[in-house]
Amino acid sequence: MKQKLGFRLAAGALFGALLLVVFFRGVEWASLAAAFRAAQPLYLLAVVLITIGTYLGRAWRWGYLLAPLARVPLGELFASTVVGFMTGLVVPRAGEVVRPYLIARGRDIPTSAAFASIILERLVDLLTVLMLLGLYLFVLPTPAEQTRGPLMDMLKAGAGLVALASCGVGLVLWGFHRHAEAVSAIVDRVLAPLPARLASALGRGLRSFGSGLAVFGSSPGHLLAIFGQSVLVWLTIALGIHCNNRAFGVDLPFHSTFLIIAFLTVGVAVPTPGMVGGFHESYLLALTQVFGVERGRAAAVGIACHALTNLPVLLGGIFFLGRFGLTLGRVVQIGTETDAGAAAGAGARPAATESALRDRGAA
Repeated sequence: MKQKLGFRLAAGALFGALLLVVFFRGVEWASLAAAFRAAQPLYLLAVVLITIGTYLGRAWRWGYLLAPLARVPLGELFASTVVGFMTGLVVPRAGEVVRPYLIARGRDIPTSAAFASIILERLVDLLTVLMLLGLYLFVLPTPAEQTRGPLMDMLKAGAGLVALASCGVGLVLWGFHRHAEAVSAIVDRVLAPLPARLASALGRGLRSFGSGLAVFGSSPGHLLAIFGQSVLVWLTIALGIHCNNRAFGVDLPFHSTFLIIAFLTVGVAVPTPGMVGGFHESYLLALTQVFGVERGRAAAVGIACHALTNLPVLLGGIFFLGRFGLTLGRVVQIGTETDAGAAAGAGARPAATESALRDRGAA
């Protein structure tokens, strides 16, 4: 497991380094330094404060997604959210396992059921980003600074395909929720040739995951609230990007951030530690290829946004670790060792997982 994790991190770090080489290629260091010297500190401080507000909004929305399973205090949701995202900065995707683990332990919730709320959260996020992109492309006025070229055509085509795929995933999850027992019975028959213990564990995990989709059965008002919260979260993210741009004198209209967010969504999907490289290059592409910003200034904008939106998460995550009685090494271990079984997750309670990890460490 350690060798697999080491290879995964090394591969991600290498790819991130290659992306940074591409990012810095052609950047004039004097221009980069001048952009940082001219940056307005109040706007940069605003980015940090807005980032904290964004994660508070994420925690608030997560509580609504979890509401059919359990009522969780906002403070605990916020701490779990920050620790989870902090873990994801160290090991890509690990935070998506750590968050449900933290929120489920001590409650009568299988980890795989809580994990389903993370899948739904990601789906709602993607649909919201696509909605904002659609507003930018087809409803709101085109910024005077925007250039025309094949990149925008590719973006439109890609967004359309992703929108179709997202709607398809949403329909599959909704159908699974509506017909959970029938689907589980079919899966049980498919798993029958496997060893009884494994088949039983996978079956329990699937049923637990299905129970985590219970929010599909909520009232229209509850679902509308989740959608509204998601819009608020992403408008807050857009505000942070807008302030970051303004700090470096990149004076674009607010709704231009909807397009930048679409680029960043692609960039952060690259599994590199700390989103290094993918975030930087996608931000640079948006500013230079779409809005014609000078490369040195655009590089400074991307570096600052990456640092200012991740530093609060890193520091906050380390601070909240003590609240859960964990160390950074332990949450990384939880994230990587339960990664493979989270979604199909044997359906075991988090306490059992923690006990297994503790026993393994003692051995």
